[in-house]
Amino acid sequence: MSRIDETIDFIPVRIAVLTVSDTRKLADDRSGDVLVNRIEQAGHLLVQRAIVQDERTLISDQLRAWCADANIDVIISTGGTGLTGRDVTVEAHRDVYEKEIDAFGTIFTIVSMQKIGTSAVQSRATAGVALGTYLFALPGSPGACKDAWDEILLKQLDYRHKPCNFVEIMPRLDEHQRRK
Repeated sequence: MSRIDETIDFIPVRIAVLTVSDTRKLADDRSGDVLVNRIEQAGHLLVQRAIVQDERTLISDQLRAWCADANIDVIISTGGTGLTGRDVTVEAHRDVYEKEIDAFGTIFTIVSMQKIGTSAVQSRATAGVALGTYLFALPGSPGACKDAWDEILLKQLDYRHKPCNFVEIMPRLDEHQRRK
């Protein structure tokens, strides 16, 4: 079973938060606020925060810029993962991914099922890796952001989490680019 090994030092991760919305501003970005608060409470570093409209190229351009920034380890986006015509965050993420973390969406669905039942089927939460950076696309509701953070990301972004975690393999995410 998973656990936190308190004998190991915590390693803070540098995280950027991207809200995807046609209507939100920082003053009313509740989902972004949830993520920022949880990131800081966990001891990680918020290094960037932005809001972009529900436009595939705007989203993917921001993701690519942040992936190219050596000061960002993780990008968490919120919003645009649903089924409507304006929901293009998943497609924008997949435009950027080098590798998709397939099980993230599955685990998020399992977590969501426990909270909202079969309505969880309407989420297309996804995750992947690009340029040595983790990318996570979460739904736009504060509750979904809480669930994703509390049940998945809090543990996987903690170096002390056993038996394994995302942080311990960070130095090897881009090893294929260094290989000759």
